[in-house]
Amino acid sequence: MDTTGRIQAEKLTKRFRKVEAVRGVDLDIAPGEIYGLIGPDGAGKTTTIRMLAGVMKPTSGVARVSGFDTARAAEQLRAQVGYMAQRFSLYGDLSVRENIEFYADIFGVRGPERAQRIQRLLHFARLEEFQSRDAGVLSGGMKKKLGLACALIHRPKVLFLDEPTNGVDPLSRREFWDILSDLHIEGVTIFISTAYMDEAERCARVGLMYRGEIIRQGSPGELRQLVKGELLAIVTDDLPASESIIAKVDGVSKVQVYGDRLHVFADDAKLRAPEIERALNAAGIRIKQIRPAAPRLQEAFISLVSLQGKSQKDEG
Repeated sequence: MDTTGRIQAEKLTKRFRKVEAVRGVDLDIAPGEIYGLIGPDGAGKTTTIRMLAGVMKPTSGVARVSGFDTARAAEQLRAQVGYMAQRFSLYGDLSVRENIEFYADIFGVRGPERAQRIQRLLHFARLEEFQSRDAGVLSGGMKKKLGLACALIHRPKVLFLDEPTNGVDPLSRREFWDILSDLHIEGVTIFISTAYMDEAERCARVGLMYRGEIIRQGSPGELRQLVKGELLAIVTDDLPASESIIAKVDGVSKVQVYGDRLHVFADDAKLRAPEIERALNAAGIRIKQIRPAAPRLQEAFISLVSLQGKSQKDEG
């Protein structure tokens, strides 16, 4: 069986002295899949990616990428994997092109195809007109695209990206994902951690990590269905007052401010909507809109983390 591009982990664990940063993670990611890892800060996402990419050895358990044990076959793994760390780690005093050439040297990309690959990546990352510019003066979005180009110089089968668009403007994020979509079409397996729920929605499957464990994984649609209760979107002329009033209505389990509206979780949206209207009208609050809404991945994320935190607190 050809395992090229497949990511597997069995009971993957990493301890730092008394702290267990990653606890018994199991994964099986198909070749060519885009897998997203989400979770709060300190959940263990970066440590997991570093172990899968062969940058860090696990304390126990095993990880395999393209069939190679990440702790024991580092040299073979190197040719299979592209890794982009969270922080910009390229050379600011080298130009865009010089950075890519440097990584081409590291990965032994030589001969006639070297120039072709470099030129293709400059075009691919939309950096052709900036190839002579020092990397240190690039915008945040350009630095991310340059980091990606350097990670791709040896044509890896698997790409590990640790929050690659963190702090990048929306337009650059969209351009970055356009590049990832092209890589997906080419069959590259992409494992990405992200703080943005709209990016997680682009993944075929998503893993939710909390306190070192992947507590749920599935397609974005499957995770959205795990939200408890039904959702109402409500817009009023006084959101803070509305929030406290609605929270006291029978059958309402949670009220969240979401931009210019409230997201209200209730046991039965159709039954509770008139009760919420009566409570707000009695308080003199004008309702601009009240309607059923489909839960987003962000709601699922908050709900699942809250439930997990409560469960672990009860066990403790």
